[in-house]
Amino acid sequence: QVRMVESGGGFVQAGGSLRLSCAASGFTFSGYGVGWFRQAPGTEREFVAAVSPNGGTLWHADSVKGRFSISRDNARNTAYLQMNSLKPEDTAVYYCAAVPGYKFRVGGSMSGYDWWGQGTQVTVSS
Repeated sequence: QVRMVESGGGFVQAGGSLRLSCAASGFTFSGYGVGWFRQAPGTEREFVAAVSPNGGTLWHADSVKGRFSISRDNARNTAYLQMNSLKPEDTAVYYCAAVPGYKFRVGGSMSGYDWWGQGTQVTVSS
């Protein structure tokens, strides 16, 4: 059974940091790219960051570039999103998702991301 489980969300003051984790199981993690997405109430889901299957290619949205950093540990079947200098506008539910390696592309397309986690809430106070 394929599972993607996010953790690490919470409540933090502006300027603070959080590290989100995405634990994967039920498939060959090292053969899949991983993306992080977020969705705030009343808004469309936003593609935040992505990492290629071997971790060699990273992409970050302009809105988080320089503050967020995606990474992965294939030995642990886990991907991470380190979030620094958090702002109130970063408040959202954060999701991780997996895409087959041959479909992985840098940029903001959500196409091919078929397996999703349930999300973890991040709230940043001003």
